[in-house]
Amino acid sequence: MTATRTPYGALPDHCFWSRSHRGRTAAEIDPVVRGAFRISPATRIATAGSCFAQHIARHLREAGYTYLVTERAHPLISEPVARDWGYGVFTARFGNLYTARQLLQLVQRAYGDFAPVEDVWQAPDGSLIDPFRPNIQPGGFADRAEYDAARAAHFAAVREMVETCEVFVFTFGLTEAWISREDGAVFPLAPGVAGGDFDPGRHAFANFTAAEVAADFRAFAGLLRARNPGAKILMTVSPVPLIATARADESVIAATAYSKAALRVAAEELRATLPDCAYFPSYEIITGAHARGAYFAEDLREVRPEGVAHVMRLFMEHYTEGAAPPRAKRRAATEADSFAEQVQGALDVICDEELIDRPRRRSGARTGAAPAPAPGGGGGGRLGARTAAGRGPAA
Repeated sequence: MTATRTPYGALPDHCFWSRSHRGRTAAEIDPVVRGAFRISPATRIATAGSCFAQHIARHLREAGYTYLVTERAHPLISEPVARDWGYGVFTARFGNLYTARQLLQLVQRAYGDFAPVEDVWQAPDGSLIDPFRPNIQPGGFADRAEYDAARAAHFAAVREMVETCEVFVFTFGLTEAWISREDGAVFPLAPGVAGGDFDPGRHAFANFTAAEVAADFRAFAGLLRARNPGAKILMTVSPVPLIATARADESVIAATAYSKAALRVAAEELRATLPDCAYFPSYEIITGAHARGAYFAEDLREVRPEGVAHVMRLFMEHYTEGAAPPRAKRRAATEADSFAEQVQGALDVICDEELIDRPRRRSGARTGAAPAPAPGGGGGGRLGARTAAGRGPAA
């Protein structure tokens, strides 16, 4: 009697759970299989979204690849100060874009297709805060002229990014958000956290579904490709749990599970239906069972440098080519230690959502605003977030 043939018989080891991890350490696991395309040192790469996109930006820049920055600080400003003011953290000075709706609305605003009613917040000292990037200007803008000039420069930089990038990397952070009841404008943080005043009559909580996330990102991709048909897209999902949920009837643990599941489903649908749109499994590398929780710090939220090193090693291995330094091309997991040490000391990732759990340390001191309901979190995490002592590494 011959053995029954099945459609699984000829599949490679990575298709089977036991064979994908047996005999391997966490650092040796590779769920990528193969990259969807390759990035050369000359490829113009733009990043946006949550904190993982910042890791890609930093590593590509240090490895000699062309990281596209369209909004730069004055050359006399030191790099640490420039980063405090949001320059070079992402391709343009837009701060964290935790949701696909934020990304879509940013591009619409940059091209004059959407003008939110609530377009400026005034601090008690009279300075002005941008509701859509409230943490990029320490102390706020001095007056409306300065505010308008900065916004015009920002929108020009966003348009340049859209029209000139060759690869666009976006990290989906979370599904929870606060929106304007007047026109649906999405804020990166709840009004009152880093500026403005929370008003339940004007502001509403939203928790996007997988279908809404996919629709928003598909609309963004349409705008991108209309002006830049050859642009490729690489999506990731942040592995960092929500810092808080605004759902009083839900645990942040359950809220995190929903948020990440919805984002992952949306990313899979987009990968399958959008041309030249790929997914990189940073979320799975950090949170997968193979890691046994080793990539999270004791707070169960901060991603350890070893986890960041694992993610970036696989990204460079599967998605880059050309004259990259040997460090970026290493395949052996045992060679990750020195890179992890560099990550610990060098990465400086800015995550606006950290203000939710410390509303009076930075934002409160500037704005005098009382804490508003938390808008959820999870896009960035403590990896590299601002702390009482300064900044640490972030993921």
